[in-house]
Amino acid sequence: MKITEGKILVSKSIGSVSSILTEGSDTKFLATLAHGAGAGMKHSFMEAIANALALHSVSTLRFNFPFSEAGKNRPDPAPIAEHTIGAALSYAAEINPGVPLLASGKSFGGRMSSHYLSKNTIDGVKGIIFYGFPLHAPGQPGVNRADHLASINVPMLFLQGTKDTLARLPLIQEVCAKLPTATLATFEGADHSFKAGKRDVISELVVAAIDWLENTIKTNHSPGRR
Repeated sequence: MKITEGKILVSKSIGSVSSILTEGSDTKFLATLAHGAGAGMKHSFMEAIANALALHSVSTLRFNFPFSEAGKNRPDPAPIAEHTIGAALSYAAEINPGVPLLASGKSFGGRMSSHYLSKNTIDGVKGIIFYGFPLHAPGQPGVNRADHLASINVPMLFLQGTKDTLARLPLIQEVCAKLPTATLATFEGADHSFKAGKRDVISELVVAAIDWLENTIKTNHSPGRR
């Protein structure tokens, strides 16, 4: 496994953010992996997912949003967050030309990735993976946050815990059922942080993601298990 730290220029006005590229010995896909609203790219969940995916030929590009880079607690406004997603995808395409790209993210990071892809068509992006899509605020069930997903024309994988208080199960099931490119995988007893007692949910998430890639993403670079 190879880990390379770097910088991504978001824009002259916003500046640059830190990044971490985690590569296995054979990259079949490269996924941008955007962090959530409560922690940066070095959070243990982000690191564990990146390391596990690398063992299955899926390299990841983690990066900070500007608010996290600056050590702030309040997430960036959507336009800044989306611009950061675009910069990360462009950077990923540059460092590994020809390798199929994926967008992915934990909670806020996945949601901002989807907003960007709903407005922009990026060559080489084959799909998007949500590690806990934040469908609504806690205690405020609704589906309005999913309205833009119908504008995304690549396959989408929703990885959701059955006890996620930011996406009540019947609601996320309803959303995915209406999206022709969506696949929903649920994890019994897991919350929004994918904690479910002493279970190793990380490995379950990665297995589900790899199965989806093998069965759904049409490319000549299908990843294989080792």
